[in-house]
Amino acid sequence: MNGDRMLLLAAPIVVAALLLGVWQVAVVVNDVPPYIVPSPTRIAAAMWQDRDLLAASLKVTASIALSALGLAVVLGTAISLLAVQSRWLEASILPYAILLQVTPVVAIAPLIIIWVHDTRVALVLCATVVAIFPVISNTSIGLRSVDPGLLDLFRMSRASRWQTLVRLRLPSALPYFFAGLRIAGGLSLIGAVVAEFVAGTGGQGAGLAYQILMAGIQLNVPRLFACLVVITLAGIALHALIGALSRAALARWHESELQSVD
Repeated sequence: MNGDRMLLLAAPIVVAALLLGVWQVAVVVNDVPPYIVPSPTRIAAAMWQDRDLLAASLKVTASIALSALGLAVVLGTAISLLAVQSRWLEASILPYAILLQVTPVVAIAPLIIIWVHDTRVALVLCATVVAIFPVISNTSIGLRSVDPGLLDLFRMSRASRWQTLVRLRLPSALPYFFAGLRIAGGLSLIGAVVAEFVAGTGGQGAGLAYQILMAGIQLNVPRLFACLVVITLAGIALHALIGALSRAALARWHESELQSVD
């Protein structure tokens, strides 16, 4: 199994190295100007030269994304727990969650920024709107995807609604919850970047989106690509963190993570 794990880790690294090598050769051979498409080595140099600026901006964007993810988890789980209590509540609540999902954040972000005077709070709310639907949808499905036999057993044992929720529905919903959390993690980062684009915040509180805007205006394309790389790496790190949490919670008993134990 150790060999298989090493292969799983090495395979994407090899593919990335091949793609970067082709990119580097294509740019050098065709003498492409860096203000059009910079080479990977120029992007790496820009990341090193601007490391302090990128780190500070990443801290701002990541804090907004994590705050939005946390808020989406709390609100989304609460809404799901409320909706699962009856079909009437579910029919009353879920259409509005769908409404938030299909409404473009670029359309409502300016309104949120106008209504909320604190810019950071406004950015967190915008990102939360983007990230909350997968939590609501997946958790609601999980809470209802209970083994009918076990549910009948709980009813025969005269278990209370609370006991059924805590001992049966919540454990059954965990795999669905973490699946939604993986999606929400990426969406929270996307929502944070889009909200920053709309808000156009600068100065010491500038996030990566603002640095992308400024790099585009200044035709500093290597820095622009460097910001994109940092955002991508942040998304991968967030996905890996959520994956680790999922394995810690499910690896000992659920089929989706049982292979991680071997």
